[in-house]
Amino acid sequence: MGELEDAVMTRVWKWNRPVTVREVLEDLQQERSIAYTTVMTVLDNLHQKGWVRREAEGRAYRYEAVSTRAAYAAALMNDAWAQSDNPAAALVAFFGMMSDEQRGALRDAVRIAQGPETSEPSAPSPGENPPSATEDDGR
Repeated sequence: MGELEDAVMTRVWKWNRPVTVREVLEDLQQERSIAYTTVMTVLDNLHQKGWVRREAEGRAYRYEAVSTRAAYAAALMNDAWAQSDNPAAALVAFFGMMSDEQRGALRDAVRIAQGPETSEPSAPSPGENPPSATEDDGR
């Protein structure tokens, strides 16, 4: 996605509702000089690329995001990872670029993706003695 496409999609994702070219234009004009036809062309391109769907409303369209910004980011990461000749090294390099906060978010995401914990017994904490085979089995 180009810089202008990203600026338009940022608004579509942020507002999380069907938007008109005019709404996006007026918001973008607070930051830059831009023409109505430019915004219309960008939204049409995003529609052709499958990032937004549109519904006719009179002589205009209302545009709505097809997926979330998170799904878009995930697709970008997946594409970049798939293009690597050494996916493990790419991941290690990526993790090395992350802040502590981002690594924490990654750990949370992995836990969520893995689903509920299994019923396997947990390893003893450091300094804790593991239970012997005869404890708790009635012998």
